[in-house]
Amino acid sequence: MDIKLRFAVEEDCPRILELIHELAVYEKAPEEVTVTLQEFIDAGFGETPAWKAFVAADENGILGFALYYIRYSTWKGCRLYLEDFLVTENARGKGIGKLLFERVMKEAKDNNYNGMNWQVLDWNAPAINFYNKYAAQLEAGWLNASFSKDRINKI
Repeated sequence: MDIKLRFAVEEDCPRILELIHELAVYEKAPEEVTVTLQEFIDAGFGETPAWKAFVAADENGILGFALYYIRYSTWKGCRLYLEDFLVTENARGKGIGKLLFERVMKEAKDNNYNGMNWQVLDWNAPAINFYNKYAAQLEAGWLNASFSKDRINKI
């Protein structure tokens, strides 16, 4: 398998959004993906890009992606935040995830960020096993909190 890793370009957005939907189905929350393709494109390639991504592709197209952004921690400083990371189901087990994950780690190292963060669902044993191979520190005790756009608009 001849896999090429590269930064995502605007033309990749429809396929990346398909993979985001695949991830949402896997995570049992397909209804939670509400971003439109245009919003997604604007957020990545508009005037003030909010995210970057690496894609893994072969001659048939994109098989996986790792989307990230830089966040600031008042305790730790600038850190890379891996928002979504997926290899499409029929391409798993071929080392593509390893290539993508290590490329993101290299990005954090090359930019001298103070670390890298991401989330994993506590029931996602395959992902947890993958991260354990890297001796990742998996933290318990934090609850995710959020507001939807609709909720913010009601305030």
